[in-house]
Amino acid sequence: MTGSVTISIEDFDNLRDAQSKADTQSSGLSRAAKELEVFLSFLCTRESIQVYVEEFNRQSQTSRINIAEGRAKIVFKDGTED
Repeated sequence: MTGSVTISIEDFDNLRDAQSKADTQSSGLSRAAKELEVFLSFLCTRESIQVYVEEFNRQSQTSRINIAEGRAKIVFKDGTED
């Protein structure tokens, strides 16, 4: 599909900046998820939280927490990991 659109310079600048902001937010979310995995792994070595993880996995509709060899990994039910 080809075509053209006319928008104001201000809207164009906002559109261009939106990709940079989205990339920054995505990177931040990825870092936060990895920190949560580290925290969960830490908890696994301190206390038995398996029963809570199993309950979370039963209730969550979008993700699950896998714990293997003392390391926690967040897995989304659509097959992606973070």
